[in-house]
Amino acid sequence: MILANLQERLTPKDLEFVVQALSQDDEQSRTELEQLLMQQGVDALLDRPELFELLRDSQEIGSPSPELFICVAVRETLRRVGISDTRLSNYVGALLYEFGLRDRAYRISQHDDQVYRYVADIVADIDQESGRRRFLLQAHLGNFTLWLAGVFPDRISARKQLKGGPGLEYYEAMGAQGFRQAANNHIARSLDVADVYARVADSFATLRVALNRLSDSTLFADYSSADKLMRQVADQFRLAS
Repeated sequence: MILANLQERLTPKDLEFVVQALSQDDEQSRTELEQLLMQQGVDALLDRPELFELLRDSQEIGSPSPELFICVAVRETLRRVGISDTRLSNYVGALLYEFGLRDRAYRISQHDDQVYRYVADIVADIDQESGRRRFLLQAHLGNFTLWLAGVFPDRISARKQLKGGPGLEYYEAMGAQGFRQAANNHIARSLDVADVYARVADSFATLRVALNRLSDSTLFADYSSADKLMRQVADQFRLAS
C-alpha cells in the first residue's frame, strides 16, 4: 500500500544533487548549504522556493531522480495553494510516483490480480468485501480518483463530452468518500495512516487543483483547449473564495 514516505526514499546522491542545484557551483554557497543540511536537516533545503524551477528548467545540472523531482514538485505545488503539510505532500508524492509505475494505478496493491479501470467497479467491490481487502479498496478509491482527477483532468472532460461520463465534481466526491472511509477503518489506525487519509479527504478538492496545475505545467504544457482554460479560471476563483 502507499505510505507517506516519498522523502524517506531520497538517497545521499539526491541530496548532493539538491546542493549542486541550489549552489549553482558557487563554493561558498555550497558550504553554507551543506552546513544548513547538517544543522537543520533535509527540509531546510527542500523548502527552498527556487528548487522546483531549478530542477525543472536547468539543463546544466543534469536530471534529478524521479523520486527527488516528484518530492520537490509536489511539495512546492501544494505550498502554492496554501498546504504546507509535509506528511501530506509525502503521501501525494508517493502516490504519483507509485501510480506512474507500470499498471500500479489499476490495482489495489502491487501484486493484486484484479484490475480496476473504472471508479464504479471499485465502489461495487467495496460493498462486497470485508476485512483487509475492503480497506485496500477504500484507500484505492481515494488514490485512484485523485490520480485521475489530479493528473488527467482533460481526459475526464473529454470523456464527459464524448460519452456523457462524470465530471471532476464526481471524482472529488468519490475520492473524498474513499479516503474518509479508509481513515475510519481500524486497519488505517493500526498502520498509522488514518490521519493522513483524513487530511487528504478534507482537502481533496484543493489537492486536485494543485495537481492539475502541476500536470498542466509539466506533463501537458503544450496542450490547450477551451475546457482547460475554463477549468483553470474556475479553479482560480474557487481557491480565492
